[in-house]
Amino acid sequence: MSLLELTWTDPVTARRGYVVIDSLVRGVASGGLRLREGCTLEEVRGLARGMSLKEALVYTPGDRYVPLGGAKGGIDVDPHDPDSPAVLRRFLTAVLPMVREQWNTGEDFGIKQELLDEVAAELGLASTVEAAFALLDDQEAGRERLRAAMATVVDGVPLADLVGGYGVAQAALAVARWRGVEAASAVVQGFGSIGGATARYLHRAGVRVVAVADRDGLIACEDGLDVEAMLGARDGRGVVDRSCLRPGDRTGAGHEWLDVPADLLVPAAMSYVIGPAEAARVRAKIVVEGANLPTLPDAEALLIARNIPVVPDILANVMTNAWWWWVVFGDIEPTAEASFAKISSAMRRLTGAVTGESAGLSLRKSALALAERNAALVAAEHPA
Repeated sequence: MSLLELTWTDPVTARRGYVVIDSLVRGVASGGLRLREGCTLEEVRGLARGMSLKEALVYTPGDRYVPLGGAKGGIDVDPHDPDSPAVLRRFLTAVLPMVREQWNTGEDFGIKQELLDEVAAELGLASTVEAAFALLDDQEAGRERLRAAMATVVDGVPLADLVGGYGVAQAALAVARWRGVEAASAVVQGFGSIGGATARYLHRAGVRVVAVADRDGLIACEDGLDVEAMLGARDGRGVVDRSCLRPGDRTGAGHEWLDVPADLLVPAAMSYVIGPAEAARVRAKIVVEGANLPTLPDAEALLIARNIPVVPDILANVMTNAWWWWVVFGDIEPTAEASFAKISSAMRRLTGAVTGESAGLSLRKSALALAERNAALVAAEHPA
């Protein structure tokens, strides 16, 4: 049962927007804001619950960052609709007291942090995470750490756009080792921040990325794609300029990503993309959820019955959120080296705990159990 659910109707377009606060810790919660045509209250509710679990999962005694509560926002609008920026501004104006006092938010599907920061400044906010800064003894030091981290660029890509996918790649490699699978090949659905970075760091670990699906369809090569060239040729929506492809690369329909054989399959774009029908088409040995809620429960059960484990989103893609707070609260320096080291260490610990306690192949159940134990510890230390 959520603590608070808000439904907003845009007075100009009649578009609906939603905020769900699933839980509060020290009076605040964390979770991004997405723009997606067809977004519903039920979707946002599920995502907010997932944020509570992600926050709790990364709890580490001794860190300055104590997990926050979980929340999420969503607006039922196509992010490429010319009206969407104005709808976003009206929505944030309406929920401004929540953003100022309780809800720490950031970019999610369909929206970039730069636009959120622009709108926040128009509304008189220094950032979209003011509620978290209020918990710090030295707010200016926390702001400076975040500014420095957001300004850091690695190989031409902002660090903030790499940390989540780096974590997904680390989770995929760790679970492959646990399963005794030689992670030699991977298919990645989505080539934005999460999907692109996942592909980059799997490739750098020696994994052949044999297929990528972006908004314009499938790009595949059995011998492995030139991931770095494709990253350099993508636009702001994660769409690859096909003129950069090599003669041996083939293109196809976007839905074909499910049919490509590989060791690892990474859905890293939309929610709810693997239902029972799609699960029957999966030809991978391990599914790694780079996106939020990409696999429906019935589909996950079918995959497990086929001896295909699913690395749940609350584990695989937890690092974007955790990285923000490690930086803000001062657990790491705002550098690439410190960021990747902390993510690697935390992901090894978490995957070890989750796989070590899993009954059969249900990694989600063991991840949920660990998150719930951690949440109880945090609640005991910081009662409402």
